[in-house]
Amino acid sequence: MARQPLGQHFLADPGWREQIARAIRVSPHGIQSLQGTPANDYCWIEIGAGHGEMTQHLLLSGAPVYAVELDAQLVQGLQALAKHHPNLTIVPGDVLQTDLAALAPGCRIRLYGNLPYYITSPILQHFFEFADAIEEAHLVIQLEVAERLTASPGTRSYGYLSVLTQLYARPELVLRLPPEAFRPPPEVDSALVTLRFPGQRATLNVANQAAFLEFVKASFAQKRKKVSNNLKGLLPPSQTQAILKELHLREDARAEQLSVAELATIYRAIS
Repeated sequence: MARQPLGQHFLADPGWREQIARAIRVSPHGIQSLQGTPANDYCWIEIGAGHGEMTQHLLLSGAPVYAVELDAQLVQGLQALAKHHPNLTIVPGDVLQTDLAALAPGCRIRLYGNLPYYITSPILQHFFEFADAIEEAHLVIQLEVAERLTASPGTRSYGYLSVLTQLYARPELVLRLPPEAFRPPPEVDSALVTLRFPGQRATLNVANQAAFLEFVKASFAQKRKKVSNNLKGLLPPSQTQAILKELHLREDARAEQLSVAELATIYRAIS
């Protein structure tokens, strides 16, 4: 039984589980598979393993699987599963308190998770703290949030979360999942998003990424306002407009119209 305070929606439909398994290359029936890839070069960390709905697919890769689960009742069932799979380690606890790099030292991390929708953003930010150790992440999240992660400048969904994600990873919306794929069904549509690392930070000349993200947050403080007005706590609007002009950007630009690279250029100029 799902526990509502934990935001649990289990991926109950076997057809959708197989589609996800093919998309993340852990299905023996998929066109693309992990066959031929040395299993000791990487490991899987599963976030919110539940009843093991997707755990058994991940185990087929032959790689070590670390299944993180907060619900103590579900942990018992997962531990029973681990008795039959030597490459499965159960990690009881909260992912937000889990050191992912220490959990799997020395191997490239591939993440899979059916994330609780109410804490998706904090979990993503926690993942990005370990961006240097992560190869890719495959996440089932609310469709609306998936559209924000993958949004392009000039679209309604583009905002701070888009820039944050695209700074660290290259996101792709892979599958859309209906509510009936889950038990209990959520009230919203869902999606599988793949994040491939690294993101744009690999090519941007931004030494202090934390300071840059604070700058981005300020730029998006009020989306309908011009960047020059949102940043008036840093510079008078006239000076920001002058900088935008020097950079051959619109003086009346709003943050939602600017790419990650353009925001980084403005940040460096103001800094």
